[in-house]
Amino acid sequence: MIDQGFKIVDFHSHFPIQTDWSGGRSSSPGQKPESALTSIGGEDRSEESEQALQEYAQTLRAEWRLAHGFEAPETEPQTEEELADRWAGEFDRYPLEKVVFVTGGGNDRLSGIVARHPDKFIGFAHHNPHEKGSGDELRRAHKDLGLKGYKLIAPALSKPIDDRSAYPAWEAAAELGIPVLIHFGILGGGGGIAQHVNMSPLMLHNVARDFATVPFVIPHLGCGYARELLQLMWACPNVYVDTSGSNQWIRWEPTEVTVKQLLRKYLETAGYERILFGSDSSWFPRGFSIKYLDDQIRDLREINVPQDQMEAILGGNARRLLGITGS
Repeated sequence: MIDQGFKIVDFHSHFPIQTDWSGGRSSSPGQKPESALTSIGGEDRSEESEQALQEYAQTLRAEWRLAHGFEAPETEPQTEEELADRWAGEFDRYPLEKVVFVTGGGNDRLSGIVARHPDKFIGFAHHNPHEKGSGDELRRAHKDLGLKGYKLIAPALSKPIDDRSAYPAWEAAAELGIPVLIHFGILGGGGGIAQHVNMSPLMLHNVARDFATVPFVIPHLGCGYARELLQLMWACPNVYVDTSGSNQWIRWEPTEVTVKQLLRKYLETAGYERILFGSDSSWFPRGFSIKYLDDQIRDLREINVPQDQMEAILGGNARRLLGITGS
């Protein structure tokens, strides 16, 4: 890509090892399976139904990869050290300053991965907020493990995001002054999850207002719930949006919409200070998804976003939320 004159902070990537999206730990190294999310909520599902859903999801994701020119994820097992070193190599290819891994097989595991390349990687805690001791675990993750934020996938949780059982986690986030990134909306790409108590970001309304000093970041430009996210951002000055991923959910909107139009709307509603770039990168051989960055830079320039605001969206806002200095 052409030098834009500044470095990128990718606020939203996943280290490519298996992760329990409900906030538990995984002990198996290797690439994140593409079809893992189809099993959420399937405790009573038959094997035949599970297989049908898996095949449907795999077909749609193969079509998606062809559309974007992505090779299929590698299946050969690799160690965490090998994967970390490969990710560090992406910094030699692209104008990256930091990559934030918002998941990585549990807090302890991700902490060790980040420690291998601390000048390049930042990690987020990603345990279940509803479990007993979630606040203390977040404090441990931040103070002892060096993790700089908290990531949740709301439709993978068994309770509403505003359930009082999660309040100790929000209290810890406020005490620590760290950002909290929460996925709402459709989950897992084509064939994924479309219905859950935590689908709409408006479920966060009371939590965001009760903890108004906590930066809550909602990814993927709203992921099918852009209208609701815009309303939430209008009501809560501590709610941010990230731009991560292919945003293929736009295909299923009943009216024609583009990433460019959404970027303009978030700029009009909340301002550039509350928009963060993310790539949703994870697996190899794709590595850092430069395609998404190139497309978003084009869109921002075509809607005449000034250079200083573009720099903020693509790095400066993340530096502020994460306390990155010396850049």
